[in-house]
Order: sequence, then structure tokens, then C-alpha cells
Amino acid sequence: MAETQQSEYFSFPAPERGKCDVLIIAGEHSGDEQGARMVREALKKNPCLSVCAFGGNSLKEAGAKLLFDMTPFSVVGLVEVLKNYSFFKNLLGAIAAWIEKYSPSAVCFIDYPGFNLRLASELKRRGISAKGGGSVRTLFYISPQIWAWKASRRFKMAETLDSLAVIFPFETECYSDTGLETVFVGHPFLEDGYKSPVFFDPKGDILLLPGSRGAAVSRIFPAMLSALELLPGERAVAVYPTDDIRFRLASELERRPELVQRVRLCGNSHIPIGAKAVMMSSGTMSLSCSLEGIPGAIVYRANPITYAVGRALVRVKFLSIANILLKKPAWREFIQFSASPKKLAAYMRKCLGVEAEKEFASYARALKELLRAPSNMSAADWLVKNIKP
Repeated sequence: MAETQQSEYFSFPAPERGKCDVLIIAGEHSGDEQGARMVREALKKNPCLSVCAFGGNSLKEAGAKLLFDMTPFSVVGLVEVLKNYSFFKNLLGAIAAWIEKYSPSAVCFIDYPGFNLRLASELKRRGISAKGGGSVRTLFYISPQIWAWKASRRFKMAETLDSLAVIFPFETECYSDTGLETVFVGHPFLEDGYKSPVFFDPKGDILLLPGSRGAAVSRIFPAMLSALELLPGERAVAVYPTDDIRFRLASELERRPELVQRVRLCGNSHIPIGAKAVMMSSGTMSLSCSLEGIPGAIVYRANPITYAVGRALVRVKFLSIANILLKKPAWREFIQFSASPKKLAAYMRKCLGVEAEKEFASYARALKELLRAPSNMSAADWLVKNIKP
């Protein structure tokens, strides 16, 4: 589709009063939630800010004008991306056209690097961004995991971005040879007022967190249920972020009638869930569980092609960010073929033991020390600082 047609493929509203100080772009549920916390605090610091967003309901509730809900279209993996290539190409062109038309002071990309970094390059190519000779500053919150794979793209980021805010302290060193302004702003889960969606409860159920991406959930959730079948008498609560994920979870449970009475489905809510142990994907919620010291396991299964490509390219020893930060497999990882029901169930029995609580609580304390923000630079401070009047 030609550039002139792309803007007509999608229809986005104008900013209120025709003015936008900062446009937030978050393509996944986790980015939507983390962006919402940043926007909420930024608006407290400067209530006059005009904020628009391509994101989700969390950004909308935080005070941004939602132009388009990106979260239902989150995909993961090489195969899934290729299947949706045309859609995302057209969406990217339409967003670039909106930015060119309304010229926000800054665009803040949140995570979602496959899409967001391409859009940053497109803004430079069209001469819209400051790096391309235009007026729009390009900001990036939550670095792509260049320490895991695609390390060379840090140089491309330096060519297209004006400032980068990172949430893990070791990431500033990753960009030290690029010239890109890189600031550690602490992890959003340790900000004042943040309420964790989970907490450790020795009398709670086992928590199942298969993730927010449909293709991955369809592979991860069955592995979790198979392990639960080998833990007789144990009850579980499975969390879903969207109706689509709920449908997938419910469909899998229907094929296992012996588990229907033992597994409760629960949507994301403002009421924290207590759990005595957890089986979780490697996404954002896994760090929430780690920071709360909930004993458990990381479970990951991908499309075989995606897994094979990823295994060849990824350079880190662990999948979980908590394990990467602690430099050891504190939360044991069961990946692809190792995610067998017997192995997973055997490990979960240990997590349900009396000694697990103290062990995992010590891991949580160490993580919190690593991830606290500097006293003078939160994510909201960084955002407001980079929005030029």
C-alpha cells in the first residue's frame, strides 16, 4: 500500500484543541500499564500537558487521549510477525502520517522495539523527527533487550532517538559507546504508590500466569495444567488480561474436566492476588512475582521455528529478568522441551515446602535493592524534562 493510502487505511482522531505535547506509543499490555504510571505522575508534575496515545485502556485512564487501542494486536515470535506483516506496515505508515500532521513536541516509544524502532526510523526518513531535521523529539522508555540479542541495533537507536530511559541499572553501560543519552530511572514496580498485583500468601492457591500473547499462551498453559494434574489436591488461579486469553484458557480447561473444579479463571483487577507458589511465563508479571518473593518456576514454550531462531541468537544465560539480575536461576526455568509435567511438578513440590518462603524472600530483597530509582530521576521526571515547550 502506498504511503498516501496508508493514512486512509486507519482513521485516528485529532488531539484535543489540535495540540499534543507528547504522543505515547505502547503496543503491548505491559507497556500500556507502565506508560500509564509514567503519564499519571508526569501530569501531576505538569497538569497542563496534552498527552495522546496509541496504547490501551490503562493509558486512557491515566489521562492520555487514546487514539487507537494497540494492545489487541500484540504478537510475538518470527512466525507470528510474518503473518501480520501487512497490518503492521499499514499501521506504522498511518501513525507516521498522524505525527507529521499534528507535530507533537515529542514521541515517547514504550518497549515494543520491533514496531517502535521501525517507526522511529520512518520519522527520521520523512524528516519529521529532530534526528531527521524536523521538530519532533523521539524518546524511548524501557530499552529493548540488546544485552540478550541484536546488540548492534544500539547504534541505529543512537541515530534515530534523542533520549533513552532504562529500568535496569546495567543497561546504561550497554549504550556507553553510542553517544545516545541513556538514563536509569528505576523500575516502575518500585515507584511510590505502586501496588503489586500479587503477594505471597502461604494459605493461597498456586498462581498460573501463562502470559498475554495468544500464540504463546496456547503452548504454555497446557504445560502448566499438565503439571498441576500431578499435584493432587492443589488448587490454582489462572490470570488472563483480555477476553481472547480468557477464551483460550477456558477452552483448554474444557478438555481437562478433572481440573475444572480446581482451577479458577481471574481477569486482571485492582485487587491483588495472594499465592503460595507460581508457574509463570517470562513476561512482566514474572518480575512482580519475583519482587514479592513468591516461590515458583518460569515456563516457556514457543513455536518450534521461533524457538530455534531465538536459541541461535539469544546471548543471555537466563530467560527471567530476575535471574539475569541475580546472576543465578533463583526461579528455575523450564523452557521448550524441558517443560515436562513430571519435572515441573517435582520442582513445584519443593516450592510448596516450608523452606521455600525464606529462600525466595531473600531473593526479593536483593532485587529491590538493585532496581530502586535514583532520588532525582524518575521516569516521569525524565519525560517532563524532555518535552520542549
